[in-house]
Amino acid sequence: MNEEYNQIVLTGGRPIPGQSLTSDPSDPAPYEKPPEFTSVHEASEDIFEGLIEEQNYKEIMDVLVQDVPVMDIVQTLLFAGFKEGKWNPDLMLMLVEPVAYMILALAERAGIDPKIYQGEEEDEAEERVFGATLEKEKLENIKKLAAIGQTPSSAITPEMVETIEKLPVPEMSSLMSRPEEASAPAEESLLAPQPVTEEEV
Repeated sequence: MNEEYNQIVLTGGRPIPGQSLTSDPSDPAPYEKPPEFTSVHEASEDIFEGLIEEQNYKEIMDVLVQDVPVMDIVQTLLFAGFKEGKWNPDLMLMLVEPVAYMILALAERAGIDPKIYQGEEEDEAEERVFGATLEKEKLENIKKLAAIGQTPSSAITPEMVETIEKLPVPEMSSLMSRPEEASAPAEESLLAPQPVTEEEV
């Protein structure tokens, strides 16, 4: 997941200029073929099924515990789906909000209060998603609904809500949980007077 996220950050989710001219037309990449999904509803259901798989669910919750913003996870998941040929760039942008609400609903089930986007504490005016600016109003709406534990029915269906309520609360791995501060042993100062031994007297 980290490599995919770094690739998104470095390239803005876009191919290198001229990259399409170097690919073999007889063996196109998955994203150069017609996409698997063409509707938000079908793509959302596929994404949801992937998110609630035990291993994926636990990994995403572990990442949220480390204060990785929800919008960063959304970009990583959607860009990976685009590379696999699941959707085209237009549908990818339309899926940003529904996927964000799905992750927030799963975080609520796990008892996690996640960070929504980078700079949330500084109240920055915008968030860039795949090189496009996501309006502050949308971000604030996502944040507000997450705070009261609600999601729009257009993003999460009643069937999805029912499934989420039946999910077990994942146990965070010891490596991912926040470490407890242990009291460090007091170190002797180098300037402190050294004890005198009998031989030196």
